[in-house]
Amino acid sequence: MSDGQPLPLEWGVAMRPLSGETESGDVAVIESSAAVTLVAAIDGLGHGPEAAAAARVAAGILEAGVGVEVATLVERCHRALEPTRGASMSLAAFDSSDDTMTWVAIGNVEGRLVGRQRPVRSIFPAAGVAGVELPPLSPETLSLRRGSTLIFATDGVQSSFSDSLASSGSPQQVADRIMNEHGKSTDDALVLVVRYLRPST
Repeated sequence: MSDGQPLPLEWGVAMRPLSGETESGDVAVIESSAAVTLVAAIDGLGHGPEAAAAARVAAGILEAGVGVEVATLVERCHRALEPTRGASMSLAAFDSSDDTMTWVAIGNVEGRLVGRQRPVRSIFPAAGVAGVELPPLSPETLSLRRGSTLIFATDGVQSSFSDSLASSGSPQQVADRIMNEHGKSTDDALVLVVRYLRPST
């Protein structure tokens, strides 16, 4: 993750491995370059060391690719993950130059964008697994306002986490609340919450 927060974003991450495992196959990425911040939630297939290894491969590709189109990054991950068991992922690029976010997903990492006085938007992941099967990808670009909040959750979190999307509290508090209320005990779990702070002009 980036050492600083040069862009007008704040974030929080809650994660835990499956009980009995020493490492998690669910990994968050937050990396900035110039006006763009790339964030992602990666879920290595299954759990344990092999899942963690796959997730680390994908994370390395994404961390080195800030500013590259999100669909291209998924394609790069797919090629790099072919020797592994593969991974699902959702990623989003925040661009402060025009107050937009472009997101794309493959597999089962869910995403929601919550905005004040706006309906909740959901990401629609392509069916497949990076490294195993890469379907056509359909990135979507959305406009942002101050306070727009992105939530990514792996499948170790119940889909009912939408019930906890109230924007009150810091991103870390929101991530912790979702994990505590909706995290499963049968899988690795990760929640990434990113809030956009830039006042639109």
